[in-house]
Amino acid sequence: MLRLALALLIALGAAPGAVLAATEKAIVAGGCFWCVEADFEKVKGVRSVVSGYTGGSSQNPTYRDHEDHYEAVEITFDNAVISYDTVVAMFLRSVDVTDAGGQFCDRGNSYRTAIFPLNNRQKATATAAVAEAEKALGQKVVTPVLAPKTFWIAEDYHQDYYKGNTIVLTRGGPKKQSNAYDFYRKGCGRDARVKELWGAAAPFVK
Repeated sequence: MLRLALALLIALGAAPGAVLAATEKAIVAGGCFWCVEADFEKVKGVRSVVSGYTGGSSQNPTYRDHEDHYEAVEITFDNAVISYDTVVAMFLRSVDVTDAGGQFCDRGNSYRTAIFPLNNRQKATATAAVAEAEKALGQKVVTPVLAPKTFWIAEDYHQDYYKGNTIVLTRGGPKKQSNAYDFYRKGCGRDARVKELWGAAAPFVK
């Protein structure tokens, strides 16, 4: 079947190497899923980032009821452009890997960091990336590599939250959703802490 598909691609004028290009998925938890989604949607080779919940035992979790799940994202990327090990290395340098109690101003189990490899190759890569990050940082990395569980897609209003135009009420008053996101991210101290921890190695801090 593969030979037939390859022959068809060649007959249609596609390069033989084109059949090797494929997408891959990575699932990571890095505190507020809005922020992780906003970061990785800017990365070359990333096709999509979806916010959701994973790691828990409850079925069909919602934003109001996901205490046993991590807030996580599913990153779909073109592995001919960016590799899984690069995605994981960037992720580790975009969070506070020394904090086991949450992330930045968001506290509790749902906001802890974790990597959920989807196969043995990803597991080996993620484990090595954590060890390398620990060596580079010179501190204990508490971000675990965990067995994957069902990834539940979050509600529609959480997807691309940082781009939204809806008016929402914040502690700083009514704001357009995208401005509310910026207000939250800065107020939560995410970028400031990542810069303090990782310095120039932080991929998403301006």
